[in-house]
Parts: sequence; structure tokens; C-alpha cells
Amino acid sequence: MRRLAPLLVLLTASACGSDDDSDGAFPASKAQQAITDYKRVVQLNYQDVLAGTRALDLAVRNFVDAPFEQPFAAAKAAWLAARVPYGPSEAFRFYGGPIDDDESGPEGLINGWPLDENYIDYTRDMKAGGIVNDVANYPTLTAELIERANEARGEKALSTGYHAIEFLLWGQDDATPGTGAGKRAFTDYAWNDPTAPNAPRRREYLSIVSTLLVQHVESVAAQWDTSKPDSYGARFGVTADDEKSDARKEALSKILTSLGEMAKVELSGERMTVAYKNRSEEDEHSCFSDNTAVDLLGNGLGLQNVWLGRYGTFDGVGIDEVVAAVDPALATKTTADLQAAVSKLQALADFQKSGTPIDVIVLQKPDESPERTTMREAIEALKVFAGDIERAAAALGLSVKLEDPSEEL
Repeated sequence: MRRLAPLLVLLTASACGSDDDSDGAFPASKAQQAITDYKRVVQLNYQDVLAGTRALDLAVRNFVDAPFEQPFAAAKAAWLAARVPYGPSEAFRFYGGPIDDDESGPEGLINGWPLDENYIDYTRDMKAGGIVNDVANYPTLTAELIERANEARGEKALSTGYHAIEFLLWGQDDATPGTGAGKRAFTDYAWNDPTAPNAPRRREYLSIVSTLLVQHVESVAAQWDTSKPDSYGARFGVTADDEKSDARKEALSKILTSLGEMAKVELSGERMTVAYKNRSEEDEHSCFSDNTAVDLLGNGLGLQNVWLGRYGTFDGVGIDEVVAAVDPALATKTTADLQAAVSKLQALADFQKSGTPIDVIVLQKPDESPERTTMREAIEALKVFAGDIERAAAALGLSVKLEDPSEEL
């Protein structure tokens, strides 16, 4: 998990921004179309994220009401399905928007990671660990208590969100490192089972965090509802934070910053380089379910959605067309470089589907193996794309300065 304060972006001075394309190198009308379609992409994506979390919540409730094998499997399937739309939505981060606003953004409550398992429940080495089993200090489980506990003892002390639910469904991935997902049994939640201490509290905890996830996603989706005049989405690209700035330039700078930061620092760096370099299973994104490669591919597809202005059946004006208006060759190169990165991420997802998930690649494969080579090439391709984004910003008369990853290959 990584938090960023909104990056300071230097914008080219403009009196008020005309509706034609006469503002120097900045194609104003094309930018306006792209911003409008970007907001549509965001809104559609979050609608799917919300639908996925609601379906997950229903499956969790069905399991809690009937803690048996089949509802347990259905809850895990619903978690995996919910991650499919969430991955692309992370391309809307890193500029202080509704998801990661410094004061109110719930990103850490939604997708915080990595997670200290024994902060929530028992692990191999702490059989009575976690809030679930600590009746003395947490006698009554409530949504307020669980939300307040999130990060109360550090960044990895996560109590809620997708990965808390993932751990509660799969359990610790500790059977034999690199050979499969967690093996938690449904009996951890079963009625009147003496081998499952605190099963009622575990059922209650799971139910609460599932409901919290829906609420937090709802709060973000509502801010991107452009039919509400006071929403963030309605004002994005229309009202500038700085009255001396052009709202379109400010919005486009935020979009480009999001693309660059997600590609260079978060996806290439935190989510891939750290695990690859350190050969650490704990540093992979969805380590309990072994779903990491699907998460990574989703992130890459999100970058592509924003760059090309599309989502599902919607196909609008992308950022690529704005850049093409001032530098067609750069726009073409950027599109190709992004496709190269997405193709590598797709290959990693294919490895996972065929039985070689990210933890096997990270822990067991030699550097010269096809799997490790593909992961390394994906990392480098994402950094190339991020460099293209910085050049695209410069071509538009905008200055986007990306941070450096915490670790390099």
C-alpha cells in the first residue's frame, strides 16, 4: 500500500481557456472531449465495481447465514469476480480525487495492502491472534471499531477492505510456499464446531467488513456521478482548483499524473519490482487467493482504458487523441508501448491460469525462466510507458513530474 499526496503540477498560464484550439500547443476542444469521456469511463467502471462489491456482500451474507462448503466456495468466487472491475479502476488514483483524497479518501479502507494477517485472525504462529480472537480488548465487534482499527498500529495493521476479506475467506497461504492459495476451511465459521474457536465472532467480523467495503465503494462512486451538480465528477474539468488555472489543463494534468504514477511507481514498482527483486511472497498483491496476476492485468487494462477513452462497449475520445493533435508520432509510440506492457501482463495472467501464479514466479523460478523474464519485461515496459506520459505532458505544455519507485531492478 502506498499513499501519495497530490503531486504539484505546474500548469501553463491561461486567462480562461477558449473553446477553440488556439491556445498555443494545447488542443482545447479535443481536451474537453477527452475529459468528458474520461468522466464517463470512470463512472461506468465504478458502477461495475459497486455491482461487484454488492454481489460479494450478498454471497458473504449467504455464507454467514449457512456456513457450509458450497456457500463458502460461492463467496470466494464472488470475491474473485469483484476484483475484475476493481483492478482497472485504480487508474483513477494519485491526484487527490475521491478515492485517495488526503482527508476523506477511503482507498486505504478499500484496497490497503500488504496485510498483517495476525492483526485480524489466527495464523500458523499465533493460534489465538487477531481482533477476532481478542475478546478481552474487543468484546463487541462493530463497524466503527473495525474501521477505526484500520492502520491503528501501522500500515500493515489492516482490518478492513478487499484483502481483509480475502484473508478471512482463504486464510494464510502457508501450506507449502509457492504451491497454492490459502487453505482455510469453511469449518472456521461453522456452528457448534469445537475445532473453530470464536466462529460466531469470525462470522460477524466477515459480515461487517463486507458491508463496510460496499459503503466505501458507494462513497467513491457517488462522487463520480456526473448527474449530481455538486459531485467531484460534475466539477472535474469544469472548475479549476486554482482560479488562475485552466480547468481543462488542470484535469488533463491530473489524468496524466495518474497514468504515470500508476504505471511507474505503483504497478511497476510497488506491486511487481518489490516482489520480484526480494523474492517475497508477502509482497505480492493478492497472496492469500493467488489472484495477483489478474490484479496486475486489471491495472494495466485500466491504464489502457484511460489512454484510449474506452470502457466496455463505450468508446470515446481518449488522451491519445489529445496528444496526437500536437505530436502524432508520440501518441502512436505511447499506444504501442502501453500495448506491449499489457501483453506482458496478459502473459503473466495466462501463466497463473495454467498453474504458475505470481508466488511461484517470485519464489521458485530462476531469472532466465520464461516466467521471470516476462515479469521483468512487464516491469520495464511499464516504465517506458510512464516516460512516454511525461513527454506527452511536455508536448501539451504541461509539466508532470513522476516520483521514483521505492526499488529498482
